[in-house]
Amino acid sequence: MASTCSWKPCGDTRQDALIVKFSNGHVKKAEQLKIGAFKHTDEVNPRKKNRRIVVAESDRLSYVGNNFGSASLQCNNMCRYFVGVLDKKTMKMKVHNAQLFNMQPVIPGEAEAANENTTQAETYRDKVDALIEAFGTTKQKRALSSRRLNEVGNDTLQKAVARAANNIIDQKGVEALHNAVAETEAQTDTSKFLPFCNTEADKPEDVYPFDELLSPVEYEALKDIGVKMAELTPENLQKMRDEGSPQTVLKHLEFLPKEAAARERLSRCAWYLSFLIKVSLQKRLSRKFCVENGCPRIIINKVLKNFTVESFHDGNLRSTVSTSMRMKLASHCLALLLHMGDQTANLTLLHRDLGISDIKMLELAKAMGLTLSRTSACSTEEVGTQDEHRMASLVLPLVCYDRHNERRKRKRMK
Repeated sequence: MASTCSWKPCGDTRQDALIVKFSNGHVKKAEQLKIGAFKHTDEVNPRKKNRRIVVAESDRLSYVGNNFGSASLQCNNMCRYFVGVLDKKTMKMKVHNAQLFNMQPVIPGEAEAANENTTQAETYRDKVDALIEAFGTTKQKRALSSRRLNEVGNDTLQKAVARAANNIIDQKGVEALHNAVAETEAQTDTSKFLPFCNTEADKPEDVYPFDELLSPVEYEALKDIGVKMAELTPENLQKMRDEGSPQTVLKHLEFLPKEAAARERLSRCAWYLSFLIKVSLQKRLSRKFCVENGCPRIIINKVLKNFTVESFHDGNLRSTVSTSMRMKLASHCLALLLHMGDQTANLTLLHRDLGISDIKMLELAKAMGLTLSRTSACSTEEVGTQDEHRMASLVLPLVCYDRHNERRKRKRMK
């Protein structure tokens, strides 16, 4: 008959047994695990002297378990566990206090990433808000609630703005955004779209050189078109007037000089000016539009390169005449008019033909340093009436306008 065994408490040995369980399964070969236990060095602090950490290491993973913190088992605080150790020689069993540990696998680098996220999330503002929620006064809690409502409102507003922007992009496309940016740039700085200016020129006709507006090769390409323009009869001009041709061009065609060289030069410039005005009235420019107007290929390439903006739409390449390009076309038309009219141009007729406001036309003339004046002319709508026209002349030295002095002063309240 086997002998009976008895048990007794360990007394003051203070050696608690450690019972571990693995969260991800059962260990088949427990003897191959390297297990170690660590205790807190602060034996005086009653909150820390009982803290323990158990570490187990295998060939594949490392496991860590502790009896404190959020990952510890709460059953250690609510129950007491005991473990009996039987001495086979004396057949006596010693009973030890036991603690349960939940062993969790540790993946290298995961703990550091978690700590970084926690540190970033818990900012100083979050900690202060937590203190106000727990111990703050009614006024502080009301202010905290109001601030959080404002944050929610701002977040909602930002989402609404982003949603509206996405809707605009979906409806109008990126082309509308490019045009808006170009329009803003045109309003802020018109000097980017002015023709080449020689500020050290001694003669007015050399300030905006004619060769920069039309190179000798381009001018020669307009020879055949210039001959046709020079042969227009008064009946042809009246037909063009009825069809809505630019008034600026018709004024010059009505009074072509009789000298052959000057007549040929002015007729070529008149056709090129008419073509630039037609281009400025287009939203998108195609090669078909240029060919239908009898434009030489070298002029087509020049206009597409210098006065249009390329954009992609549905896989196709488009040449768009943006607002900024219209301003550039207006400046080149004005410079060309100066050469056609003995360094004098009619701004009123030009801004009507181009379809831009008179204010923008004046700003453009001022940016080019032209001298402004007024003159009376017969109105085309009512015979016998006088219409006041704005004129611009190129006089050396160029005029430097100060924008600050041109701003209207505010009227004082009486």
